[in-house]
Amino acid sequence: MKREIRITPSILNADFSQLDEEIKRIASASDLLHLDVMDNVFVPNFTFDFARSAEIIAACPIGVDAHLMVADADLIAPAYAEAGCASVTIHVEATNNISATAKAIRRAGARCGLGIKPGTSVEDYADYVDSIDMFLIMTVEPGFGGQKFMYDMMEKVRKTRIIIGDRPIWLQVDGGVSLQTISAAAEAGADTFVAGSAVFNADDPAGMIESLRALAHSVAQ
Repeated sequence: MKREIRITPSILNADFSQLDEEIKRIASASDLLHLDVMDNVFVPNFTFDFARSAEIIAACPIGVDAHLMVADADLIAPAYAEAGCASVTIHVEATNNISATAKAIRRAGARCGLGIKPGTSVEDYADYVDSIDMFLIMTVEPGFGGQKFMYDMMEKVRKTRIIIGDRPIWLQVDGGVSLQTISAAAEAGADTFVAGSAVFNADDPAGMIESLRALAHSVAQ
């Protein structure tokens, strides 16, 4: 039986001045909306503070997958779950107590994702596999959209798939996902894909999502 495929468009490349309309363009085709939260501390860019994030979450017609690229994620992550996110991802590099924060996120009703930067070993965090609902393998350095997909991260995706085994844990990739790269990620074992510029720069964003989904389905095991 083939893995279920999920496409979660990132609004990092959307037009922030008309965000509601941008989200409407992709809502019917998307599994979740990927909300990139950057603080200009953990990553060299700023997107949304918690107040603005909460507004987006409340207004979004589909579930929100919040990706917290922020320092001291322990302090703010549970609030995103309490605000109504379907999923909240914390970075291992920015979380002091992964187990406690994961429990707090789940207790508040959201799935918990564990994000891993390109230079971080996933094996070092394998012991958390039964405490989370998703691994997020970054296929670019976090902080900016439109970066080139790192094919050398596919070995890390394969290792993560082995760590997950037959558990019902999602394996997400984020960064440079497009029609040219999604097959490699799906073949390596990913089942959940963050696509930003590929979707929002397309003439038909919803159609692009379905094209990405079909490609991933065609090679997923």
